[in-house]
Amino acid sequence: MPRNRWSLLWPGLLISISLLAGIVVFYRELNHLEDPVGPFENRALNKAPRSSRTAARPDPAAPPLPLTSMPLQLQLIEIPKLELASQFLRMWRVSGSNFCGALREAGIEMSEWKAASMRNRSYECYFQRIYERDEVRPLSSTFLKVRGDELGDILEIRAKIIGPTTDAQGRLAPAVLRIFEIIVKQACWRDFEDALASIQNLQDVEYERFGSYLSFMREAGSGKIFNFVLGLKATSDSQVRTKAYFSTERWLQMPVMFQRASSSGSAREPVLNDGASTRHDPRSSWNCG
Repeated sequence: MPRNRWSLLWPGLLISISLLAGIVVFYRELNHLEDPVGPFENRALNKAPRSSRTAARPDPAAPPLPLTSMPLQLQLIEIPKLELASQFLRMWRVSGSNFCGALREAGIEMSEWKAASMRNRSYECYFQRIYERDEVRPLSSTFLKVRGDELGDILEIRAKIIGPTTDAQGRLAPAVLRIFEIIVKQACWRDFEDALASIQNLQDVEYERFGSYLSFMREAGSGKIFNFVLGLKATSDSQVRTKAYFSTERWLQMPVMFQRASSSGSAREPVLNDGASTRHDPRSSWNCG
């Protein structure tokens, strides 16, 4: 019996040791399969420069930026400025009232800028002087009218000269030519300045340039009557689209909360305003540049 016990004990012990060793090897292989790139990653990180790891790590000492300190982006809700519109769109850079005032300052007795009639929303100022007439009509006269609307926008300028006074060379008298010089100067449309030479020589001239037109033509059937017209004619697609973009009627009013934020967080004045304030025409301070 003792010999049989020892003969059975040794094989059982060997089998237990083999099973235990197999279990240990199995778990080690299982852990190795679950993280096969771990050693390689660790080696790559250890070889990387320490400066790059430091730069990638956020600075715990830097506090996050408060939302209230960030400036409001109001560009998307501001009405486009008229000063910028004049760079892309042919427009009058002076109001009707100021235009008439400039003519008066030059010695031309223009009337005040006012409504044409009680039931008419058109505004105008005009000048008329009759030098000679018969029983029916003037034989020599000068007539000028600036026509616009109640907001001060000029729509058209017209003039009629009957029997103009000329010098020995047949050129228009300087006193009458002065009217057209002031008109072109106040309009700030310098591409029309070359028309003054034709007007002085009483020659027909007709221009249509970049959304505006000028015409000085001898009236048909009469050699002593001349008609002058200057106005806007924004008929091209680009002019129409640009005019619509800069129109204040197509833009909504800025919400009150943004107005307060803009006035407190920025020194500039908000561009959006109500209908009453638009009557303070910024064009009064413009110049031809």
